[in-house]
Amino acid sequence: MSSQGIQSRAGTTEPQAQSGFRPWRIVVPVLLLMLAGSYWSSWYGREISIPRYCQNPEQALDYLRRILTELEPSQNDSRRPYVVAAKLLFLMPRRSDESVDRYLARLDQHLREAC
Repeated sequence: MSSQGIQSRAGTTEPQAQSGFRPWRIVVPVLLLMLAGSYWSSWYGREISIPRYCQNPEQALDYLRRILTELEPSQNDSRRPYVVAAKLLFLMPRRSDESVDRYLARLDQHLREAC
């Protein structure tokens, strides 16, 4: 066997493949995709989702207050407005040490600025 290649069964010499794990070929595209997804999600929330609440922010905040304080907020009502209001929890998460009133005031301020 020579140092330049590997001898195959047929007796010919093939150059050695320079194999090796190159993590950058995987890491960089995945990292870029993750950053792009994060940026798109942030943009979508800011430009598309939050402005939907501008038509009636008081009602959305009232539904959200019920979600945060009542055991069964919708009872016999339609659940759709509650689900729509609950999306605000995802768009503007509540801080761990934040009271419900303080959270709703912060959310109200954010909606007023966005609208």
